[in-house]
Order: sequence, then C-alpha cells, then structure tokens
Amino acid sequence: MQPLHETSRKRDRRKAFRRSEDRAGEQAYQGKVRKLQSLLELGQLIGLDLQLNEMLLKISRKACEVMEADRCSIFLHDPHTDELWSTVALGMAGEVIRIPSSIGLAGYCFQTGETINLKDAYTDDRFNKEVDSQTGYHTQSVLCMPLYSRAGSRLGVIQLLNKRDGIFTVEDETFLQTFGNNASVFIEMAQLQKGRLDAIEQSRKELERLNRAKSKALDHLSHELRTPLAVIQGNIRILKRKTQTQTPPLIKEEIFESLKKNLNRLSDIQQETDQIIRTYQELETKPAMEGLEIHRSLLPEDISLYSFVEHLLERIEKQANHREIQIILDGAKDLNLHMDPKILEESLEGLIKNAIENTPDEGMIRVILEKKDRWTQLKVMDFGIGITKESQSHLFDGLFHTQDTELYTSKKPYDFGAGGKGLDLLRIKTYGQRFGFDISEGSQRCLSLPTDQDLCPGKISLCPHCKTHEDCLSSGGSTFCLTFPN
Repeated sequence: MQPLHETSRKRDRRKAFRRSEDRAGEQAYQGKVRKLQSLLELGQLIGLDLQLNEMLLKISRKACEVMEADRCSIFLHDPHTDELWSTVALGMAGEVIRIPSSIGLAGYCFQTGETINLKDAYTDDRFNKEVDSQTGYHTQSVLCMPLYSRAGSRLGVIQLLNKRDGIFTVEDETFLQTFGNNASVFIEMAQLQKGRLDAIEQSRKELERLNRAKSKALDHLSHELRTPLAVIQGNIRILKRKTQTQTPPLIKEEIFESLKKNLNRLSDIQQETDQIIRTYQELETKPAMEGLEIHRSLLPEDISLYSFVEHLLERIEKQANHREIQIILDGAKDLNLHMDPKILEESLEGLIKNAIENTPDEGMIRVILEKKDRWTQLKVMDFGIGITKESQSHLFDGLFHTQDTELYTSKKPYDFGAGGKGLDLLRIKTYGQRFGFDISEGSQRCLSLPTDQDLCPGKISLCPHCKTHEDCLSSGGSTFCLTFPN
C-alpha cells in the first residue's frame, strides 16, 4: 500500500495535467474561433473597396495576423507576360515585384497547383536564396498555396513566411485554403473592376485625342478658308466693276448678288466656326475659377431681374417684329442677381432667339422668373416644334444644328427654322462654368413632327395637323433654364 503523501502527489500531477490539457484545448478552441472570425472580418475589412493594390495589402495583413506569420506575399498572374507580380511581397508594400511564373517556390506552386509546406526553406532546391541575400531577410518556414478564380483557373499564389511559434501545421493548410478561397472572390472582383476602369480610362484618353485632332483639323480649315474667301470677294468686286462699265453689262447684276450672298454665308460660317473652336479651347484649358481673370473688364452689378428682362424683350421684339409671336413675361418682380449684365444679357438673348426660331407664327413664348430655395431660376419656355431626343444630347456641343442645312441656309436671324450651329448654347454653357450658374434643358418634340426631317409650315393656321391654336401649344415645345445661386 502506497504512502498517503505519494498518492496525493500523483493526484496533484493528474490535476495539473488535466488543467494543462484544458488550457491547451481552450487555446486550440480559441484559435479556431479566431480563425473563423477572421473569415467574417475579411469581408467587412474589404467591404466595397475594389482598389486592387489596397485590397491585396489588407488581405496580406489579415493573413499574417490570423496565421501568426511574420510576412505574407500575394502574387497574381499576368497572362500577358506570364509573370507573377505583387505590390505586397516580403513586406515591401508599394513596390511592384515581378518574377517569371515558373521560378522559385511561388512559381512551382502556381505551375503545379501543389501546396508547399516547409520547415526550413534552405533545404529545398526550389527556394531562391538570392532574395534573402538581397533583402537581408532570413526565410525559414514557408506555407505556399495557389489561389483560384470561381471558374477554376489559377489567379496566383499566397505565401506565408516564418510562423512565429513553431511551424505551419496541416490545420494551417486547411484554414489557408478556406481563407484563400474567400480572398480570391474579392481579388477577382477587383481585377474585373480594374479592367473595366482601365478600359474606360483608355476610351477617355482616346476620345480626348480624337477631340484634339478634330479641333486641330477644324481650326486649320477655318484659317485656310479665311484667305481664299477674302481673295474671291476682292476679285468679284473687280470683275463687277469692269463688266458693269460695258453696255449692255456682260454679267447680270443678279449673278453678282447671288455670289456675294453665298460668299457672305461662307464667311459667316468661317467666323462662327472660329468662335466655336476658341470657345472649346478656353473651356478645355481654363479652370472655371479663372473666369474672373479672363474677363477682368466685366464688372458684376446688382440687377433687378424683372425690369432687366423686360427691357431686353422690348429690344428683341423690335428685331423680330416680322414674326407673329407672343412673348409673355411672368414671375416674381422682386428678384435680384449680382453678376455682370453683359453676360446675363448675352445668355438670355441667345435662349430667346433660339426659342423664336423654333416657334411657328401665331405661337407663344413664356419667360418665367422664379425663386426656389437657395436658387434663382430664369426659364425660357417655347411652345414650338421641340427637339428630338437624339438632338438633345448634342445641343451644347457647338457645330451642331437640329435641322438639315438645306432647310434654313437662306433664312435670317429670328426667322422660323433659321437654326444655327449651337454657338449660342455653347457660349452660355461656357459662361455658366466660368461664372457659377447652370443651364439645363427639357423638350418634347411635336407629336406630328417626330423627326428632324418632318417640316412645320411655320404658321399654326397653315398646319394640317392642328385644328385649333391650342392643339399646337399642347403638342410640343422646349424649356431652357438658367439657375443662379443666391
């Protein structure tokens, strides 16, 4: 029979052993819980952040934390160069590292799809010792595993270095596979997003290049037209003077008038095109805040909006007195703006001119002044033929008209259908960006004239589709709105 004190010591040792086992079990349990929790945290950590390099860094840090590794490298495959690349390799975040896809432990893992778990990397011939010698880092234990896309192709490799306490276990391999599968989903999404953004950026650059080429070509044509037009006009004057001295004249006066008229049209087109090109160049090269420096001669004033518009309409109605159009001014009479009157006058006059040219005789235009919250709005509403949806997207581009040239080339300003090349709207858009106001547009094409090729007779009483005056007013029209901050 054993002495009592020996039995007590054995009982204490068993209790200590069980406590040790319990602690080990508790630690193992807590480790599993921590690893499972990290999978949930991975999604929360990344969230909607689809910036690839930043995402790789977050995944790498989380992998080091949960796997208790010293460093983590994530290499992705570049199919264009057949290389593995990373900005998160050997702790050197931000530096892009590229290696052939068949070199080193990472290359072997990627090519074969095998998991590599080494206690001592220096005992394996596949390990590239030169990396350690260059960085001064000493690699010992390694756990390397391929990353797969949802389609099953290999995206790259995740590689852990130097477990802090001991070596990487089979349990670590199992968890890293689960962790890598979750991380791969985010990586693949980020790659797709990056591909789309790169394609959009490439398209933007190409459009910018084409726009520059277009502007350069138009600028060249505009300047090339100027000299020959002037020479032709001079020669026509000489020819007219010489032929008119003969009796009877060799060339009729009507021919010279036709030549003069068409040359003037060409000259106007050249000058207007030149203005549009200069406007675009200023719009593309001058920030909005530099507008005040560009127009130092323009001085802002306090403007009583209602009386300002009233006087402007009186002048416009005299210029368009050959048209049968009613222009109505509505809205608040106590609104004020602090801006340069020249800019306001030019912007508003351009909108009203466009409205008159798109409204048939016997039609109506309303100019409305309103205050909404912190904004003052000036609306020009016509009840004319309206603008097709296709044309609406190009209204502020310049060098664009909503009707075929043949339909209006012989018409004067304020004539119905006189049209234009969009210079007024482009200029207003430029002013808005420089001086802090906005221009917007809404339009409904006349139901009886669905396309730009459908012609309006230019007078409501002559329209075969309208039985009453109200039929035309309710059929189509456009509203342009200038919005000014108070």
